[in-house]
Amino acid sequence: LTGTSREQRAFQYLLTHAIPGDPHHILQTFDQWCYHCEHLSCVGPDKGRIVERVLLERAPLRVLELGTYCGYGTVLLAQGMPPGARLYTIEGDARHAAVAKKVIRLAGFSEQTVELIVGPSEEVIPHLREKHGLMNVNLVFMDHWKRCYLRDLQLLESHQLLADGATILADNVLFPGAPHFLQYAKTCGKYHCKVHRARLEY
Repeated sequence: LTGTSREQRAFQYLLTHAIPGDPHHILQTFDQWCYHCEHLSCVGPDKGRIVERVLLERAPLRVLELGTYCGYGTVLLAQGMPPGARLYTIEGDARHAAVAKKVIRLAGFSEQTVELIVGPSEEVIPHLREKHGLMNVNLVFMDHWKRCYLRDLQLLESHQLLADGATILADNVLFPGAPHFLQYAKTCGKYHCKVHRARLEY
């Protein structure tokens, strides 16, 4: 009826209620919107705590996010990174990316800290080194189309973009599910796997 998308309406709510430059309050305000107004498939606070714990344990300096959506996960990752770290986030939908960019800037993160790249992940990943100067990554957060998880992991491998000891954190591998990705990760012999049990967002 309003002619605006759910993501745009959520951003308008952020503008009205969130404290600019306060990433934690931005996420809290997002959660309020998703609990009480309209559902968005963001990471959410429960799974967000798992992401925060991994960031604290690993302290990655170069982070890659696949699936920016409207920027919730991006803000979550950026606020948990150590000083001097850089986040590259890829979003295939230009409309979602436009909202995400405003959310990221509202949270106080500059282009020097967070670089938003618009385009299909399978086209962007092979050019991360030459176009964006990303030699390799310490942590990858996958939260895009589940059917793309395995393909994109293998793209990262083939282009030697995973640093030694890199962590791959993949959301919703059990439901809706990414069975081929999960089977590969468990059986290829390259990774130590751990499944974190969590509720669906909101």
